[in-house]
Amino acid sequence: MRKTTQKIIAVVNQKGGVGKTTTTINVAAQLAAGGASVLLVDLDPQGNATSGLGVLKDHAITAYDVLCDAQPLAAGLQPTSVSGLFVLPSNPNLAGAEIDLVSRDRREYALRQALQTASHDYVLIDCPPSLGLLTINALSAADLVLIPVQAEYYALEGLSQLLNTIQAVKHSTNPQLELLGIVLTMYDKRTSLSENVRDEVQKYFGDKLCKTVIPRNIRLAEAPSYGRTIFEHDKWSKGARAYKALGKELKDRLS
Repeated sequence: MRKTTQKIIAVVNQKGGVGKTTTTINVAAQLAAGGASVLLVDLDPQGNATSGLGVLKDHAITAYDVLCDAQPLAAGLQPTSVSGLFVLPSNPNLAGAEIDLVSRDRREYALRQALQTASHDYVLIDCPPSLGLLTINALSAADLVLIPVQAEYYALEGLSQLLNTIQAVKHSTNPQLELLGIVLTMYDKRTSLSENVRDEVQKYFGDKLCKTVIPRNIRLAEAPSYGRTIFEHDKWSKGARAYKALGKELKDRLS
């Protein structure tokens, strides 16, 4: 039975390479470090959140089996090296879910149905870089949306399409869906471009833009290859300090 205080957060951007998975992993780890029970649902067939947490992708039960074969959520959950943080792993099989679900009734609600048994304080969903049926499932299941946006010239390109999709989901399958925030990633304060992008996003989204920005940081880029969060890889790095601050900011917004 779902906890009444539980928050389900979809981390979404249909553009690849914006720091979406890095943000999902490290926000989840930071929430867990505060004593919360956290589930990360890897809904990307690439399985980068799974491997980024040091979990193998070849488990008997993955996100595909839970979504398409009605396997119980609990059977797929894997512990991570972070106390209190669990992951529902993903692998390339999940790419077939788009095809397998499309002919089903209530196909947009497959993930929502699966998460009914989640007893965690927070559920974070790492969405694929597309606006297909998997992302629609995530948005239909979520209470809130977090959008990582890269601080680059084309940052706002595609955002309007994403926001239109969120509005469409809000009007059709999930009226409670709200925008939690937009977080700027790969931010370089030495460049006027990053500052200009921040000003532009601020102009459009006001206080929905998170105060915390995530800097370009080599330690952040390295951490997933070791299967570690940034806090395990280098807790004193700029990236770790930024994600610690972002976790606190989001927790304040959630409460």
